Amino acid sequence: MLYGSCPVDEAEPLQRMLLSGPSADVDWSQCTHLHTAVLQVLLVARPGLGKPCGDPFVDRWICGNLPR
Repeated sequence: MLYGSCPVDEAEPLQRMLLSGPSADVDWSQCTHLHTAVLQVLLVARPGLGKPCGDPFVDRWICGNLPR
């Protein structure tokens, strides 16, 4: 689960989690700010994202490139 401000140092643990369980879903509905490194991990891993992102900019402009 991603929540609050998601800084660059959350990118590597997120990548490890997604590599260890490729079918893992990510809940980012409580995320208020998403660093581009975290976004890049999500773009490459393409996990399931059931709920809209809590960061309005990401939800509006980026989510079209990610699976729901």
